[in-house]
Amino acid sequence: MYRKRRSFLMRKAQLISARALVLAIAGAFTQAAHAQPASADIDPALGLSTIPLWEQGAPGALGNEYEDSPTLTMFPPQQGKSNGAAVVIAPGGGYQGRASNLEGRQIADWYNARGFTAFVLKYRLGVRYLYPIPLADGIRSVRVVRSLAEKYKLDSNRIGMTGFSAGGHLAAMVGNSCDKGKADSKDPIERFSSRPDFLVLSYPWLNAMQPSGHRGTPFYQAIMKLPEARYSEFVSYTPLFHVTSRTPPTFIFITSDDPVVSVQSSVDYFSALRAAGVAAELHVFGHGAHGVGLGSGDPALDLWPTLLEAWLRGRQIMR
Repeated sequence: MYRKRRSFLMRKAQLISARALVLAIAGAFTQAAHAQPASADIDPALGLSTIPLWEQGAPGALGNEYEDSPTLTMFPPQQGKSNGAAVVIAPGGGYQGRASNLEGRQIADWYNARGFTAFVLKYRLGVRYLYPIPLADGIRSVRVVRSLAEKYKLDSNRIGMTGFSAGGHLAAMVGNSCDKGKADSKDPIERFSSRPDFLVLSYPWLNAMQPSGHRGTPFYQAIMKLPEARYSEFVSYTPLFHVTSRTPPTFIFITSDDPVVSVQSSVDYFSALRAAGVAAELHVFGHGAHGVGLGSGDPALDLWPTLLEAWLRGRQIMR
């Protein structure tokens, strides 16, 4: 049934005017693109460190500048409060930038206060690094954190991934593209599993690679200003198409009138998770802007982290 549903989704027109939606996405993501990135020069007195995903340089890197080097910045839990769990955080920004404060550091602080070791991901972006490069960075990030479990006293069975907007799309794709590791790899990090043990998708851009209705051009393709002929390169990077029983347990938060991303794509993804027997929880708030991080002072949306905490406790991820 879901194969037919997926085929239907590929053809159906969007509820909002496609042209208007693409403009809204581009506008919102341009703001995120200009957000200041987290500095790679971390004061060790703060207990923070930046870890390259590949010590000898990332595969496919086109240079040695800041944006050519994917990293994880580690934020340790409050002293004496570690619960052994860890999370990779993927900020959003339309694959053009990263909201590394609102959807990175602030989220890490929230997790730290609850005993998690948090790692904010700097994945590669833009036309310079088209898909699947960001996905490769996301998959590698989970392996890297799992490889550090012994060093940082982490439970290798409680390592998850949280993503916002485009970062939510990335997290969902990581969760559906993972493997158990390559036991015979010469790279010791590649021997670790890339499967997150849980996913948290906040106002996720799950239909990024879907046709927008405007001449069938996907949102991602339109924002990157790529030729229509390149559509076939990206359509397969739609999380909905890859849900299986091995997809990690998933928590989703979105608003029903999000002006940038489709609430229906989250509803459809939740339905696919349930059909596959994956533990999932979906919270659709009646009203709210896109890109609110932890809630941004909205009296209703400020409650979503409380719902997440209850879910994490219920699944024995947070102890």
